Amino acid sequence: MKIVLAYSGGLDTSVALKWLQDKYKAKVITYTANIGKGIDSAGLEEKAKKTGALKVYVEDLRKVFAKEFILPALKAGALYEGKYPLATALSRPLIAKRLVEIAKKEGADSVAHGCSGKGNDQVRFELTIFSLAPHLKIIAPLREWKMKSRAEEIEYAKKHNISVSVTKKSPYSIDENIWGTSIECGILEDPNVEPPEDAWTITNSIHKSLSQPQYIKIYFERGMPKKLNGKKYDFVSLIEKLKNIGAKHGIGRIDMVENRLIGIKSRELYEAPAAVILNKALEEIESLVLDRETLHFKEMISNKYAELVYYGLWYSPLKGALDAFLNSIHKKTTGEVTLKLHKGNCIVAGRKSLNSLYNEKMATYSPQDIFSHQSAKGFIELFGLPLKIQALKKTGAKRKKK
Repeated sequence: MKIVLAYSGGLDTSVALKWLQDKYKAKVITYTANIGKGIDSAGLEEKAKKTGALKVYVEDLRKVFAKEFILPALKAGALYEGKYPLATALSRPLIAKRLVEIAKKEGADSVAHGCSGKGNDQVRFELTIFSLAPHLKIIAPLREWKMKSRAEEIEYAKKHNISVSVTKKSPYSIDENIWGTSIECGILEDPNVEPPEDAWTITNSIHKSLSQPQYIKIYFERGMPKKLNGKKYDFVSLIEKLKNIGAKHGIGRIDMVENRLIGIKSRELYEAPAAVILNKALEEIESLVLDRETLHFKEMISNKYAELVYYGLWYSPLKGALDAFLNSIHKKTTGEVTLKLHKGNCIVAGRKSLNSLYNEKMATYSPQDIFSHQSAKGFIELFGLPLKIQALKKTGAKRKKK
């Protein structure tokens, strides 16, 4: 039996690598995607092989992740339950896709992941695998083994001389990529407890953030961020630049109780400075260039798009159809937004676009006003006619009763 394991080198997958060999007497190949965590490739390969991996794959997928996964979600304005920018959720279909491709290349009959039985990631991995390679057997060690806590996993790792960085004193589970960081477990499992400062990994607290505000300008071309303060950047570099700038100002901290796909509520922390900044900026360009009906409809599908990503339905027909619609409306979203960053706040200071539908002479209350105020009376009469008819009907009915 040959298994390809999605391997992060963290506690769960480090233990899973050894457990799969013992449980299934299998040859295990590990696959690791660098999507922004700052992976030590050599160290990871050494660790995996020391734990018994037959072969180790480590790939830098940051550019692919940014272009093919983050950008579509940004264009969609996808925020799960209005808050979560989906950093972890977006990475899973990409990792699972490569897992399938490596399995085919290596002639493996099975793939495995280190997701828990109560988490969302198991669904995201497995739905992607169903979509791309339904013949592959899927193994989820955390659903099978008898260990019920991270403390037990730590003891297992010690017993088998597996090096892990997590400790019983610092039990947070952290997933990081260029779009954001997810943090859970430990004291965070009590939703009534304020997150300790050591739970946050990259952002400054409000009282430690920069005392002076900073203004930045972001230029978009057809929904794609292209420039920061007039300087061109590739998408990955721009995200990383905004991540660092936002973190200094305490921007991007999200503390939420969310509804997991499997039906339970979970308290999660997220840090996503770049995602918060870019979503805010693109939203402002959309407000200028999209007509009312398109803008309002886009707001409706943003929620649905976020649900599809969160639920692991990246390769679903509906998600593909929504992408086609979004690419169409973003033909006009070219322009520049000025933001003021200060003490955790991302404030719009200006926006402009050659495609803007804003007409100052129509909107102004100055002598330059060209709007026909007299036409409003007829518009109101027609627009409110159904209400007027209903009211007349009620009035007529009351008179008959009398």
